[in-house]
Order: sequence, then C-alpha cells, then structure tokens
Amino acid sequence: MDIALAVLIIAVVLLLAAQLVGPRQDRSTPRRLAEIERRLQLVMDHLGVVDERPTPPGVREYLARGEKLKAIKAYRAATGTDLRTAKEAVEAMMGPLR
Repeated sequence: MDIALAVLIIAVVLLLAAQLVGPRQDRSTPRRLAEIERRLQLVMDHLGVVDERPTPPGVREYLARGEKLKAIKAYRAATGTDLRTAKEAVEAMMGPLR
C-alpha cells in the first residue's frame, strides 16, 4: 500500500513538473513569428506585392496632417499590433503620400 501511494505521488509530481516545463518552450513563438513576418515582408517588397487591405480609420487622416505618432497610435488601437509592426505599417502607408 505504501509503495502504491509513493508511486502515485511521484507520478503526480512528474506530471506537474511536465506542465511547468511546457510553456517555457513556447516563449520563442512570438519571436519566431515576428521573424517569419519580417522575412515575408522582405519577399513581398522584393516582388513588388502591395497589401491592399483597408486602412484602419483615422490613420490616413493623421498621416495627411503629418502626425505620424498619432497615426501609429490609431493603427495600434484598431489592429492590436505591437509598436514595431504598427510603425512599419504606417511607414509603408506613408510611401504613397510622399
């Protein structure tokens, strides 16, 4: 009986340890995804492919007034992207306005 209880406790501890180790492996996922997106953008730029998605509201208006920071903030609010992605997207939109 004591051996069975000890084996059960060891099994539970090992399962808990496996759960704690699992999420640490996923920490690299956002970094890997950002690198994939960066490389995809390089390919699209090289091929001359233009993303024709509609611009979030307010972004073009801010850019037309020269308010780049407000345009980035509006882009982030509308899309939920990180600062770097929003900055790159807004700067890409500035191309046709120049």
